[in-house]
Amino acid sequence: MRAVRRFTVRPSLPEPLAGLRALATNLRWTWHPPTRDLFASIDAKLFNEIRDPLRLLTALPPARLEELALDDEFLAAARAATENLEHYLTEPRWYQRRSREGEGTLPAAVAYFSMEFGVTEALPNYSGGLGVLAADHLKAASDLGVPMIGVGLLYRAGYFRQALSLDGWQVEHYPVIDPIGLPLELVTGADGTPMHVAVAMPGGRELLAQVWKARVGRIPLLLLDTDTDVNDDDLRGVTDRLYGGDADHRIRQQILAGIGGMRAVRQYCALTGHPQPEVFHTNEGHAGFLGLERAGEVMRAGRLAFDQALSAVRAGTVFTSHTPVSAGIDRFPVDLVQRYFGDGRLVPDVDLRNVLALGAEENPGMFNMAHMGLRLAQRSNGVSALHGRVSRRMFARLWPGFDEREVPISSVTNGVHGPTWVARELSALLGGSHEEWGYDGDSDNWSGIRDRVSDEQLWALRRDLRQKLVMEVRRRVRAAWLQRGASALELGWTEHVFDPDVLTVGFARRVPTYKRLTLMLRDPERLRALLLDEERPVQVVVAGKSHPADEGGKALIQQIVRFVDDARVRHRIVFLPDYDMAMARYLYRGCDVWLNNPTRPLEACGTSGMKSALNGGLNLSIRDGWWDECYDGSNGWAIPTADGVLDPLRRDDLEAAALYDLLELQIVPLFYDRGPGGTPEGWLSRVWHTLETLGPRLQASRMVREYVETGYRPAVEKVHGAIADGYRGARSLAEYRTKVEIAWPRLTIFDTDLQVEAPDVLVVGTEVRVTARIDLAGLEPSEVDVQAVVGKVGDTDDLAEAVTVSMEPAGIGAFEAKLRLPYAGSLGYTVRVLPRHDLLATPAELGRVIHA
Repeated sequence: MRAVRRFTVRPSLPEPLAGLRALATNLRWTWHPPTRDLFASIDAKLFNEIRDPLRLLTALPPARLEELALDDEFLAAARAATENLEHYLTEPRWYQRRSREGEGTLPAAVAYFSMEFGVTEALPNYSGGLGVLAADHLKAASDLGVPMIGVGLLYRAGYFRQALSLDGWQVEHYPVIDPIGLPLELVTGADGTPMHVAVAMPGGRELLAQVWKARVGRIPLLLLDTDTDVNDDDLRGVTDRLYGGDADHRIRQQILAGIGGMRAVRQYCALTGHPQPEVFHTNEGHAGFLGLERAGEVMRAGRLAFDQALSAVRAGTVFTSHTPVSAGIDRFPVDLVQRYFGDGRLVPDVDLRNVLALGAEENPGMFNMAHMGLRLAQRSNGVSALHGRVSRRMFARLWPGFDEREVPISSVTNGVHGPTWVARELSALLGGSHEEWGYDGDSDNWSGIRDRVSDEQLWALRRDLRQKLVMEVRRRVRAAWLQRGASALELGWTEHVFDPDVLTVGFARRVPTYKRLTLMLRDPERLRALLLDEERPVQVVVAGKSHPADEGGKALIQQIVRFVDDARVRHRIVFLPDYDMAMARYLYRGCDVWLNNPTRPLEACGTSGMKSALNGGLNLSIRDGWWDECYDGSNGWAIPTADGVLDPLRRDDLEAAALYDLLELQIVPLFYDRGPGGTPEGWLSRVWHTLETLGPRLQASRMVREYVETGYRPAVEKVHGAIADGYRGARSLAEYRTKVEIAWPRLTIFDTDLQVEAPDVLVVGTEVRVTARIDLAGLEPSEVDVQAVVGKVGDTDDLAEAVTVSMEPAGIGAFEAKLRLPYAGSLGYTVRVLPRHDLLATPAELGRVIHA
């Protein structure tokens, strides 16, 4: 018989064990080995199976709990763990010390919005890298003491679980989760009733969401959930699946994440006393509608017009893009946006025309979420240096008249949370505590590690981690074949899959076409030769999920599954279905080489390779994402790219051949070249170099500190400037924008001149004087930045590597500047005029420029 309804009952703990609940529900246990050890001591076999303290307590028989309540040794260990957690939650950390130093103002709190958070497999609320990065951001913020609130949605079916059909086709299923069984608590009011947030829906209806809280160390993570009896049936399903449904379903999710999420933050802070955020960070554009809610708040608080409020909203918003191609940007039909915002109930004080203007793009029928994100944020960034350049090129049309390098989109390269991803065995071997791997990323923690540990010790550990991976591969391969319909009697061969002494290559990621899952199959016979070499074989583990609607991605999975099913190679290459964080840890720690071969430059960052590097893996990657800036010739291998080859099949052939060459001629020989002690000295030299140089650089703590210093701190300073004295700054900037809009079409540069004392002797460093006569059309000289620009010129007279110097007033309508010639060769100069206001973050912010 079937249950008509399912529900979860949490365990009743004896009073002496009450502290275990806090330890089990604060997700700090995911990166704190002593806490995991405490729970493992209760029932090691059960804990290793489920890796979830809350589920462990639920699964324990009451007799075992009573036994633990009388175990003085266990109770002492539990008290120590509880005290350690309390100390972690309350002690001053890097942020508090930074605040006491008094070098600039820091935000009282930061709100961080993301559509997914991959904190742990025990909270299945993520699909891939974006969610794991968001969770690593929260974990590092917690370690650093950054007062942050995470905001997202709780998906009752999460992301899909992946299986394979007999012919290798991806099959999805969505197990329904019960929040009561997760490390979550329902946010309630003082009277114990659930806190709800409401957002208006078309037709006079309201969508209500209850709010669950996960504790990520010091960080509350608020997750909105619409599966509640107060909603109509169709509205209950808004938070059913991550990235599921049609455009109407997705816009509802994004309205809830942005507008509902903003309201949840305000209510939660008022309820709990948590500081109200002053800076708002959107991880991708999905939650971008939060800017409209904030605009409404400011308009009501300061009795401001929308344009005035926009100045205050932009000042406090940071927008991070992870999208390197225009096709990956979320867009909605304009009539769909009109349907939700047209009656004025959703954000009552914001006119529909202002909403549509924020998302306008070249296609007038579409509303662009990335464009809205950029227009609502004064600070925007990509997630690697290369991705920053790609983003500036991709969005340059929003700032016409500016060179790509001047487009106000910076970059903060992603990082990964070391305590979560680094094998504790490696941390212990290198002499570090669990905190040193991610607390503040101080490079001193990494210097000199080669002097403390021998090659033999490191090599033995790397083999141990490879052995653990081999055992996990065998278990998962057997389970996958049983799920596909094989008989246990015919699966004896799975006990011999992989070898702990064979060079192991890993490839695991989402499976969109550009990541080229099957590039390794371009020459199947050459790959088989690598796998089956009798003296120096290679083994490859592959994993990844394709979006349920991506038939092309599923076909790639089927192609590789059919290859690995071949009895000749299936002991050397495997595809593991249902890639998640639990599997990922084995792969990152056990693989010797991490393969990444996207079509450049379509990989925004690619943090999986970072996790492998922190575990002593060497990257074999196209120079895309983070690898483009971090590859130094000794920390792995760069696959040459066939730039300029327009035929994608030809490009794949060339780059696959380069991949095979690197494996055959460099990687395999280096791995198997053993010294007198049996260790591969050349290989380990690269591993040591990787750990020492990339160890501090790849940490999420470095990333979060960078966001604090380049994003959050300057943002809150602009916020204070905008809202002080009854929003005086916001009013001033709005008035200035209006003045610029009126004056700019009439602003004219009449003539310019470059004067040199000795024109016949021009050398690098010669001082020149640039002058200009300009009609500012009513603007004051203090309201503009007149610049002399000098740079190299070619056949087109376009300036390259330009150097700019601000010009000073030299009489009515006259400006001048002195500068030294920066280069030899053919140079050119020009003069331009830019807006200037104290509350602008960059001269390009308003997208206004006049050239001579």
